[in-house]
Amino acid sequence: MISKLLECENKYEELEHKLADPDVISDNETYRKTLREHAALAEVVEAFREYKACEAEITEARDILDGDFDPELKELASQQYRDALGKKEDLTLRLQLLLSPGDPNDSRDVIVEIRAGAGGEEAALFAAVLFRMYSKYAESMGWQISVMDENETGLGGFREIVFTVEGRGAFSKLKYESGVHRVQRIPQTESGGRIHTSTATVAVLPEVSDVDIRLDMNEVDVDTYRSGGAGGQHINKTESAIRLTHRPTGIVVTCQDQRSQLKNKEKAIKVLKSRLLDLYSSQQQEVQAEERRSQVGTGDRSERIRTYNYPQNRITDHRIDLTLYDLESFINGKLDDVITALTAADNARRLASGTDTGGS
Repeated sequence: MISKLLECENKYEELEHKLADPDVISDNETYRKTLREHAALAEVVEAFREYKACEAEITEARDILDGDFDPELKELASQQYRDALGKKEDLTLRLQLLLSPGDPNDSRDVIVEIRAGAGGEEAALFAAVLFRMYSKYAESMGWQISVMDENETGLGGFREIVFTVEGRGAFSKLKYESGVHRVQRIPQTESGGRIHTSTATVAVLPEVSDVDIRLDMNEVDVDTYRSGGAGGQHINKTESAIRLTHRPTGIVVTCQDQRSQLKNKEKAIKVLKSRLLDLYSSQQQEVQAEERRSQVGTGDRSERIRTYNYPQNRITDHRIDLTLYDLESFINGKLDDVITALTAADNARRLASGTDTGGS
């Protein structure tokens, strides 16, 4: 592990010198690339330097404990020794995690698709609750949300809504939201006061670039039509909405958010590329495909990753057996406690899968 950390530190210092090079600064593309590489190593190097400082404290304390010093100084050294050992242990685990293979998509922006599942109109209303919840969370994180397509019901729910989330670390946080979300509450449409169970499915896809996947537009049918839903005077006057159909796979993507047909087409192409990459990756790695199917499932009530129980003010994440009694805050975008717990469980799994902890 130490040899890897020394390599990271040397690379980090090399990049620092490059960032001060006038030739690099004058080339925007090279400068941005160098800055990204430098930032990616910063957390590892910072933790490694803390680790080395701990080792120095341990050596210093041990020298005092082994030397001919007065008892009071030795007592202070003993405390320093214990504190530094504990900190070194924590830093060792942190460095093991930082060096273990992470998700290459963690730094990407995301495309989120929410669809009403079982439960009719109540499921559509719950899909709207989820969209608002993610919008609030994105706002708290400083991310930008842009709706790409929506199919709204008469009561304000969504049969389907597709949106992008742009911001640092968006996928690393939201990737745990893929799956079936179950709600238990008295619906607005229920006059008898009975609790109903409904579901909505969430799919979180990393946004891809041209480098990740090449899309042959000769294989795509492009149709235009008039936007539907709320939109003021502009609505239904021009054919600005776009429908893309990828003939080889049958994937269909629509986008009607923008007034400009060109902008809608650009957004739709982004979604199509992300869905194609997801499809191709799943075909190449059948194990991942099975995992994704088991997460998202069919939207049936018996399949779920999380339950939102309104009468008990309870959220339960079934993947990690976590239950919290603060539903109101959660659906208002306070997702941190659950996402932190999911991240910790994922990190533990990564460490358990085998990390080189040797000293060489």
